[in-house]
Amino acid sequence: MALIVQKFGGASLATPEKMLFVADRIIREKKKGNQMVVVVSAPGDTTDNLIEFAEKLAKIPDERELDMLMATGEQQSIALMSMALIEKGFKAKSFTGAQLGIMTDTKHTRARILDIKGAGKIKKALKEGFICMVAGFQGITDKEEVTTLGRGGSDLTAVALATAIKADVCEFLKDVDGVFTANPGVVFDAKKIDFLSYDEMLELSSGGAQVLYNRCVEFAKNYNVVLHVRGTFTDKQGTIIKKEDKEMEKIIVSGITYNKKEAKITIKGVPDQPGIASLVFNKIADGDVNVDMIIQNVSDNGSTDISFTIFRKDAVKAVKVLDDIVKKVKAKGYSIDEKIGKVSAVGVGMRTHTGIASVMFKALADKKINIEMISTSEIKISVVVKEDQVEDAVKVLHSAFKLGKKDVKAE
Repeated sequence: MALIVQKFGGASLATPEKMLFVADRIIREKKKGNQMVVVVSAPGDTTDNLIEFAEKLAKIPDERELDMLMATGEQQSIALMSMALIEKGFKAKSFTGAQLGIMTDTKHTRARILDIKGAGKIKKALKEGFICMVAGFQGITDKEEVTTLGRGGSDLTAVALATAIKADVCEFLKDVDGVFTANPGVVFDAKKIDFLSYDEMLELSSGGAQVLYNRCVEFAKNYNVVLHVRGTFTDKQGTIIKKEDKEMEKIIVSGITYNKKEAKITIKGVPDQPGIASLVFNKIADGDVNVDMIIQNVSDNGSTDISFTIFRKDAVKAVKVLDDIVKKVKAKGYSIDEKIGKVSAVGVGMRTHTGIASVMFKALADKKINIEMISTSEIKISVVVKEDQVEDAVKVLHSAFKLGKKDVKAE
C-alpha cells in the first residue's frame, strides 16, 4: 500500500465528463489499496475568467480581494470531485487551504508556503478510509487572510503536501503525456522526455514551459521529492524529475522553451557610476516588479543604457517607478517594448560540452532572427527576440539540436 499524492490540472477537470473520468482514475488507485490525496486546480479556464471579470471592474484589482476571488475556483473543484467520488460509492472529503492550515507569508497573489499545520487532518481522514480532495493554489496567513501562491501554485501545494505527509510519490496528471522537448503545439515532432534533473526542469519552467510551476520544482529539489508528470488520459509513464545523474549529462540539450509574456525596458543615458545600478534595481524591486534578464551597454561619454526584461503584466507597475528612477539618476528617459519574447535552450549536458552557443546563434542567424539580448547559466542559454519570431526561433533551435522524433530514429 502506497501513500500517493496526485495533482490534476484545470484542463483535466474542465467538464463533468472529464471530472467523472478523473474520479474513475482515482478510484483505480484506491482499489489497489493505496491511500489517495488529490490536489486540484480550478476547473478549465475558471481562474482566467475570474481575473478577466475583475479587470472589467478595476484596472488593477486590489490583490487581497483578488486572492479571495481566485481561491473560489479550486473550492469548486474539490467539492465537485468529492461529490463524484461519493456518488460512485467511495468516501471522500474536501479540504481548503485554510482548513489544512497551509500557512503562507503575506504576499498576496504570490504567497510562499511557510508551514502546513493540518497534515494530521489528512492522515486522520486517510485512516478513516477517505479520499482527500485538497484545494491547490491557496493558503492563509497567521492573521487569517486568504492568499494564493501564484499561477501554477497548485503544483506547489501538491509537493509541499507530499513532503508534509511523507507521500511515496507525487504525480502530476495533465492533458499532456509528460514534459516535451518543445511545445508540441509549435513543434510537430517534439518528443516526450523520459527523465529530467530538477535543475533542468527549473530552467524549463522559468523559461516559459507551463507543465510545472518553477517554485514547485524548487521545493521538490530542496526535499528530494521525486516528481512524475504524466497524462490524465493514459496509463503510460510520463516524465520523471529527480536528482541529476551521470546519464543525464549525455544529452547536451534537453529542450527548447519560450515565453511571449515579457517586456523589455531600456533606461537611456544612465550615468556610468558606481551605485547607480543598485539604485535603479532597488527602486524596481520596491515597485514589486520582478526582473529577469539584464544588460548594461558599453559606456559612452560617461553614460550608458541599461536594459532589462520583466513580466509583461508588470509593465503598469514598472511605469509607476520609472519616472522617479529617471529623475533620481538623471537619465535621459526610458522606453518599453512589449513585443518581445524569450527563447531558451536547456540541458545539463551544457556543463560538459562546448560549442552550444555557436550552434544556437548560427541557427538563428541563418533564419535571419535578430538577437536583442542574451543570458546564460551553466545549463541554459536564453535570447530575446521579436515576439513574432519566437515560434520560428523555437522550431529552428529544436531542429538545430536534433531533438525531434525523426532525429532520434536517425541516430
